[in-house]
Amino acid sequence: MVFITTIDHKTLALDLNPNTTTLQTLKLAIQHKSHTPITHQRLILPPSRRLSDENDSVIISQLGVRPNSTLILHVPLFGGMQAPVPPKPRLEFLNTKPPPNYVAGLGRGATGFTTRSDIGPARAAPDLPDRSATTIGGAAAPAGVGRGRGKGGGEEEEDEGDDEKGYDENQKFDEFEGNDVGLFASAEYDEDDKEADAVWEAIDKRMDSRRKDRREARLKQEIEKYRASNPKITEQFADLKRKLYTMSADEWDKIPEIGDYSLRNKKRRFESFVPVPDTLLEKARQEQEHVTALDPKSRAAGGTETPWSQTPVTDLTAVGEGRGTVLSLKLDRLSDSVSGLTVVDPKGYLTDLKSMKITSDAEISDIKKARLLLKSVTQTNPKHPPGWIAAARLEEVAGKIQAARQLIQKGCEECPKNEDVWLEACRLSSPDEAKAVIAKGVKAIPNSVKLWLQAAKLEHDDVNKSRVLRKGLEHIPDSVRLWKAVVELANEEDARLLLHRAVECCPLHVELWLALARLETYDSARKVLNRAREKLPKEPAIWITAAKLEEANGNTQMVGKIIERGIRALQREGLVIDREAWMKEAEAAERAGSVVTCQAIIRNTVGIGVEEEDRKRTWVADAEECKKRGSIETARAIYAHALTVFLTKKSIWLKAAQLEKSHGTRESLDALLRKAVTYRPQAEVLWLMGAKEKWLAGDVPAARAILQEAYAAIPNSEEIWLAAFKLEFENHEPERARMLLAKARERGGTERVWMKSAIVERELGNTTEERRLLDEGLKLFPSFFKLWLMLGQLEERFGHLEKAKEAYESGLKHCPSCIPLWLSLANLEEKMNGLSKARAVLTMARKRNPQNPELWLAAVRAESRHGNKKESDILMAKALQECPNSGILWAASIEMVPRPQRKTKSMDALKKCDHDPHVIAAVAKLFWHDRKVEKARTWLNRAVTLAPDIGDFWALYYKFEIQHGGEENQKDVIKRCIAAEPKHGERWQAISKAVENSHQPTEAILKKAVVALGKEESAAESKH
Repeated sequence: MVFITTIDHKTLALDLNPNTTTLQTLKLAIQHKSHTPITHQRLILPPSRRLSDENDSVIISQLGVRPNSTLILHVPLFGGMQAPVPPKPRLEFLNTKPPPNYVAGLGRGATGFTTRSDIGPARAAPDLPDRSATTIGGAAAPAGVGRGRGKGGGEEEEDEGDDEKGYDENQKFDEFEGNDVGLFASAEYDEDDKEADAVWEAIDKRMDSRRKDRREARLKQEIEKYRASNPKITEQFADLKRKLYTMSADEWDKIPEIGDYSLRNKKRRFESFVPVPDTLLEKARQEQEHVTALDPKSRAAGGTETPWSQTPVTDLTAVGEGRGTVLSLKLDRLSDSVSGLTVVDPKGYLTDLKSMKITSDAEISDIKKARLLLKSVTQTNPKHPPGWIAAARLEEVAGKIQAARQLIQKGCEECPKNEDVWLEACRLSSPDEAKAVIAKGVKAIPNSVKLWLQAAKLEHDDVNKSRVLRKGLEHIPDSVRLWKAVVELANEEDARLLLHRAVECCPLHVELWLALARLETYDSARKVLNRAREKLPKEPAIWITAAKLEEANGNTQMVGKIIERGIRALQREGLVIDREAWMKEAEAAERAGSVVTCQAIIRNTVGIGVEEEDRKRTWVADAEECKKRGSIETARAIYAHALTVFLTKKSIWLKAAQLEKSHGTRESLDALLRKAVTYRPQAEVLWLMGAKEKWLAGDVPAARAILQEAYAAIPNSEEIWLAAFKLEFENHEPERARMLLAKARERGGTERVWMKSAIVERELGNTTEERRLLDEGLKLFPSFFKLWLMLGQLEERFGHLEKAKEAYESGLKHCPSCIPLWLSLANLEEKMNGLSKARAVLTMARKRNPQNPELWLAAVRAESRHGNKKESDILMAKALQECPNSGILWAASIEMVPRPQRKTKSMDALKKCDHDPHVIAAVAKLFWHDRKVEKARTWLNRAVTLAPDIGDFWALYYKFEIQHGGEENQKDVIKRCIAAEPKHGERWQAISKAVENSHQPTEAILKKAVVALGKEESAAESKH
């Protein structure tokens, strides 16, 4: 076999033996295959051997061609019909040097020019001396004068470098602009250029912002990928660190201590030895020797004195022992020798410690410097009060209180008209002297409010305080602070008289007017407020107080008029009505019990400053905020005003109804819903709410009447049909319920009507009718999975397992993505044919519905039920890989692992899905088992708050409270569960949808769920 590569890169396979084939035979075969004439064939054996030059009769194996060799076929390109023209000889003068000053084409009128390809950047061509153009008269121009330069010979010396060349040799080549980068390098940067650059920069920013999200997402993905492939050392050893808690104390102690193996400590230090001087040895010898003779000096003194120079050095050890003895004696003195109890007062001891000031040398020097500076201040400017106050306080800090008093006394003499100096002197004085000091102060400054208040504070009984304050008011009758202080000390009658005098002296202070109005009778208070309004026409608090006064005296008709008149009067005075401030006043009025005033304020101010298109959104937001703050009447007033403007807005009616349902009475809710359906008769939900409230109140005929009115208003509403059916069915009227559903089916009801019809027949035990309704419903609605489920469950109840299997399989043909059908079929297969068949069904279900946690959980539980723990662990690991954020899978995995590992697993689960109620309930179980009652209660409460519709969590919570809580806690859980009306949950649905529990209340189902939960836990414990 020989391969030929043609000119169009195709490969020809020739079945030839190179040992028996000649070159001529090869060429004929190529001609036959590729239709290339032999004369045009040029064969080349790689790398470069041409076979076409060889003899055609030679065997190609001799030319180097081997079996499976590849030859290259080259076909030359031939020209036209004319023979090639021989080149003309080059003229001789073209090779010679032109004469001096010769310019090509000048004789025929042509002018010379240069292009960018000649010189690079577009600059004027240089004028070289040997190519300069001649003048008109024939004389050569001066050197350096040429095209585009205009420089004379005088500038020849200066014109060097880049200017002489005409361009910049060092200029870099720009990949985007080419050599044009220097075109406008010397141009001016004017306003147009600046504007253009700004426009292009704005365009670039806009384009960059459009790509920003994708770029950041890609960068985040790359960072996560990098971190996943290059984890930190702490992350790599995280699992090993978690296992450290299994080590015992002995194992910890057996871990060897690591030594210091640094080279620094391995070096041997050089030790030097210095001989001890003789003087030290002699001194030691003298200290140790015993002298038996008396010293001549001591003999002269009669032997009764010891010369100081001859006293031996005291032994330091003995000194230490002596100090210890003295300390023990002092401690014995402080303790009781009989009982050993301390007689030291600990409180007094601590107080002494606090009073001790540990002043270092630095602090003492700082105090000395500050004292010097402040002395300079008080001497240079003795009329400066802060200097005297600072100097006195410095002495106080240094502990010299007497010096501080003397300094501040000098300050009072130098600055007798400053109240701060007198107040400081009063503070530093002793209690006995303080009154005398403050008396001097008020004599010096009789108009100082602070001094009079301080003087009143120094008195101990209210009579003396009041006397001092009244004395102050004689000097300062317009002081509001003094009036307030004296009124607070007086009784009610005296306070009223004082306030009459106070409003005369301080007519512009609103608090005094309002206090007087509160103390007066109704008629007098109205007169007081009218006088206050004349004095303070821009004060809104007076109008609000007047409205509250009218409401308190039962004159509610005047409240709205007063608020309305007050707002108009304030606007006439030029006061801007602040909507937020008035709403706060409305909330304050509600807290004070003035509900009518609150409503009047809201009605007259809630629309001020709000655009027409923003009214609905703003008012609803205001009402919700008020509701959060507990201002229910304010929120109710906002909704009431909004409903006067938006009579037909269903959303506002619903929010107002929810407010009444949560914080109002049944009567107020009923009145509101009646009013709502009057304006919105087509709103089904309003009719249904009204009927439900009547039903819950036990008034079934009224609920029926409401539904009849609703049906008259909305004749073809399926929701109203189903509500009427539920009302009759739940009140044990199956015949009426059956009639309603029959009418609904006749009028073309949806699949829900057929399902409810089958449920009624199941409750009544009419199996034949139930099967007939299911069959008819499936013919009309084959894609409604609940009908298939009910049919399969019907067959299962009567033991027809094969028919049930057919029903489930038929349902899956129409609804392949229905998870309940797959789970029912798997459970049925497990009953009929064992685990292997159920495993196959669940595998098929996961292929049809990938990333579904319920299917994975069913597979894991199936393996666990048959004791395949290893297989269930593998499946759980795969499930968490495919559904890493599934709460039910993490909760199941926490329960599957052994008890010591559950805490770690719960931490991993909370990292992945910290707000999932299933995980939170699983963590609550851990706290429950560890007897951490408060934490378990908190986490269970969190679970039922996050998912109030799941009944399993309520059952778990109630069971917990039965074991660890009181009766009040249990009642609270039952109350909240009834209010939540849970409908879902694995155990909850199995109990609530059972035939025998169809009409059971929520409390009964909750208790049955708790019993079922206890049975499951006991079964699990017995298995382990």
